[in-house]
Amino acid sequence: MSYLVLARKWRPKFFSEVSGQNHVVKALQNSLKQNKAHHAFLFAGTRGVGKTTIARLLAKSLNCEQGVVAEPCGKCGSCQSIDEGSFMDLIEVDAASQRGIDDTRELLENSQYTPTSGRFKVYLIDEVHQLTKEAFNALLKTLEEPPPHMKFLLATTESEKIPITVLSRCLKFNLKKISEENITSRLKEICDQEKIQYEERALELISEMADGSMRDALSLLDQALAYEDYSLSTEQISQMLGTIDNKYALNILSAVLSQDKDGLLESLSAVDELYPDYKELLNTMASLTQSVAFMQVIGSRENVSSNDQAQFLESIANNYSPKLIQLIYQISITAKKDIELAPSPKEGFTMAILRM
Repeated sequence: MSYLVLARKWRPKFFSEVSGQNHVVKALQNSLKQNKAHHAFLFAGTRGVGKTTIARLLAKSLNCEQGVVAEPCGKCGSCQSIDEGSFMDLIEVDAASQRGIDDTRELLENSQYTPTSGRFKVYLIDEVHQLTKEAFNALLKTLEEPPPHMKFLLATTESEKIPITVLSRCLKFNLKKISEENITSRLKEICDQEKIQYEERALELISEMADGSMRDALSLLDQALAYEDYSLSTEQISQMLGTIDNKYALNILSAVLSQDKDGLLESLSAVDELYPDYKELLNTMASLTQSVAFMQVIGSRENVSSNDQAQFLESIANNYSPKLIQLIYQISITAKKDIELAPSPKEGFTMAILRM
């Protein structure tokens, strides 16, 4: 049997399994409960946040054999067919490859026929912004006055490219980037189910690199498992991602603030052996000082991702002036531009540290 990637294997099959999009799920479930589902929905958001997943769940709820329900049963023939991708009345279209007027006309000509086995004929058009102007015009009339058996589910990463005439005929839902906490929590659940051993910090690193995309996080988890079979360590994930542990940036920051020349030389030498991305290291320095500034002004450590760092950063916040912290932050972000002009990234980074 062929291997099923984690992003597909663990795709949510119920609304209750969707992470980080409660504002969308709640609105959809309320309309389904009252049997007042709109005929056209537009799901907008960056990659991997659940646009097509939520659209498929909506298609399941509309066609579930138990009736139009707020949560599909997952057991009937319709629900299982949609999960398997074989449901005749869910027509999925990739607008990136089927974007022309002829493709759209063919689609709309078939829409007049009643559903084969389901309650509604559902058209899921992914990356809808890639349709041509002529294709949008052809779609417009049907969106305005669709047959009662027809629903349109549109998904896009660039809603600003969709004509306003189309937008005005859809219920639009903006999906947010998923928080690092939600991604880490979901990764833990999956690792526990898959019997994968892991260090919590290793999963946090994957969540940070995923940048709000659950699909990217699961793809990185797949990559990590190939890198080191069913055991995830912080060091291994750092090597795979090309990142370095925050402790190195913390050591450099500590040496700078305490004017410890020997400690600074030792920290720079330790970092250099890891062949780091020096721009990313400056980003880490900026993030750390931003966290310190946040503590000094707001008096809270809520924006510190790791509990291990919180006590150290709180000590810095209490012992050094806000002006000094602001100056180090400013040097960090300014040096990212200067590093391109330096003889080498290492020298550009070292000069920024000496300036601090």
